[in-house]
Amino acid sequence: MKLVRKNSDCFDQQVHFDCIETPCLDSSWHYHPEYELLYISKSNGIRFVGDSVSPFFPGDLVLVGAYLPHLWRNDVTYYTSQKKKVKTVVMKFTKDFIGDNTFSNPAFASVNQLLELSKYGVSFGKQTSANLRKEFFEIIGLSPAEQRIQLLGILFRLSQSNDRTVLSSSDMRQYAQATSNRLDNVLKYIADNFSSTITLQDVADIAHMTTNSFCRFFKKMTNKSFTQFLNEIRIRHASRLLLERERTVTEVCYLVGYKSMTNFYKQFKQIVGSTPKAFRQGK
Repeated sequence: MKLVRKNSDCFDQQVHFDCIETPCLDSSWHYHPEYELLYISKSNGIRFVGDSVSPFFPGDLVLVGAYLPHLWRNDVTYYTSQKKKVKTVVMKFTKDFIGDNTFSNPAFASVNQLLELSKYGVSFGKQTSANLRKEFFEIIGLSPAEQRIQLLGILFRLSQSNDRTVLSSSDMRQYAQATSNRLDNVLKYIADNFSSTITLQDVADIAHMTTNSFCRFFKKMTNKSFTQFLNEIRIRHASRLLLERERTVTEVCYLVGYKSMTNFYKQFKQIVGSTPKAFRQGK
């Protein structure tokens, strides 16, 4: 795998900027003390942020708070295809990147509120993403001072946007890495195999745990049961396929791993709030 990475001239404890071009995203379920602003230019797959599970596409823009676990996992075809490529801009920064107590100033109240909200993860809409695309790529080549100024401007514009969505339903911040690798292996397996039959025993074996221990562990780490989590991945992927309009509802049902239309409709209505047909029609 060839990885082309452009680092900023200023790689320190406060800011770090990367433009990454690679055949696939190979990150792990992880968290860190820095905030992270991630813009996907080319790529698609499944995004895990706290207890949120969502498909991602080109233009995906998310702010992840400090210590909030996250993972972007490409569709399985990215790991076998020689043609598909990933291009993303990653900005990591600490809250004092522009100076101590800057965001305590009332002038930056909206930015401070956004950073506080980021402990749940915040996703921004297509319009905001498109409006900031140029700035994301420009920032890599700027001087250290200009990078900080540009990042502050980006955060301010994000704080003013009205097309943002809070991702995790609860505060899932973690402060110890001991269990990250175990959960990472499970999440990657689910993301790569959700269209096939996956049993509780399968994922418990991957975690090297008994099924009872795994259920407790998984619930604690994701705020969801394994079955609930698997259904959410399948339904989120199904919603993406339905919007592409290239397959029938029945084809989508079986493609994402369901064996019966009845169960597919039940899970879709429970997670999305409408039937697959109504969702496709925008109702």
